Amino acid sequence: MSITTEDWPPKGHDNHDTALVVNDGVEQPPIINPYIKNFFKKKPALLSVEQYMKGITEGNTTILSQAITLVESALPAHREIAQQIIAACQAHSEKLKSMRIGITGVPGAGKSTFIEAFGGLVTDKGHKLAVLAIDPSSEKSKGSILGDKTRMETLCNNPRVFIRPSPSAGSLGGVARKTRETIILCEAAGYDVIFIETVGVGQSETAVHSMSDFFLLLMLSGAGDDLQGIKRGIMEMSDLIAITKADGNNVEKAGMAKALYANALHLFPPTESTWVPTALTSSAVTREGLPEILEKIEEYFALVKGNGYYEHRRREQARYWMYESINESLKNNFYENPLIEKALSEYEKAVLSGKMESFIAAGRLLELYRRQDKQNG
Repeated sequence: MSITTEDWPPKGHDNHDTALVVNDGVEQPPIINPYIKNFFKKKPALLSVEQYMKGITEGNTTILSQAITLVESALPAHREIAQQIIAACQAHSEKLKSMRIGITGVPGAGKSTFIEAFGGLVTDKGHKLAVLAIDPSSEKSKGSILGDKTRMETLCNNPRVFIRPSPSAGSLGGVARKTRETIILCEAAGYDVIFIETVGVGQSETAVHSMSDFFLLLMLSGAGDDLQGIKRGIMEMSDLIAITKADGNNVEKAGMAKALYANALHLFPPTESTWVPTALTSSAVTREGLPEILEKIEEYFALVKGNGYYEHRRREQARYWMYESINESLKNNFYENPLIEKALSEYEKAVLSGKMESFIAAGRLLELYRRQDKQNG
């Protein structure tokens, strides 16, 4: 005969009269977490252009961040409102006459460490600083770490600083395709100094050079041949070279590298702005050389604003980005075309199976797009 919990203890017996007592046990939690709904909060609704503008011009960093997210979004609805926000911010941006400074350097040069130390010096001078850090996206997962705020602990707690890490999202050389529009939004918010940090030496420097007024190249001493030809293109674009980590036992090496780079810069043709690039040493640890770098940058802007080159360069950059915007718009229009979306997978399969050459497939897709465009026109 089996005894169940209902049969025990026997009638008339108290639970305290025997050690054979079956307790109820711990109550089991529900299978589904009752708080899970808190993790799926509704996304905030889009604001109007006027609300975004009000928040941006008042220096509301939350609204500014939301507007930048719209600028970076690939959704057509977001692109439309983003373009309206950018157009509204343009007048505020032009009025500010900001300093756009592109910062790049070889891997390991200490770009984030330099920016944290140098950024503190900039804000001490009364400036408002926006740091746009371009983080490389993985080719496999398409994700980015976006860890620059972690590396700039002191700077990100500075109320006069706005740091925005952005994924490169597979764009050429690691430059986020919407960085220039982000600059305009930051300037409308009153940030008069903009740092644009790239992921490292590569093709991205050309794009950063086309959206900045001053180009700062960070280099290491004792890292191989200091004058190798691969660096020539980057050095020709540079307005100043800073030899980093010039502290401790590295001071002498940094001094030698400074002399080498300074001599090399004199061999390049004169710049259109009449500015003479040079090289300096610096240390983010001891802060040595940082005031001299800021002084050089201020000298540069005094020169180019005085001789008209500042305005000329901004207009040339606007023309460059007009063509870039046209190219991007045409590309988006092509891939978002319903007929192309349908045919693309078929041609892709033909290319992958070796039944068709990639150039032929591309030509036929473009011809299909042109025919449809003529019919609609």
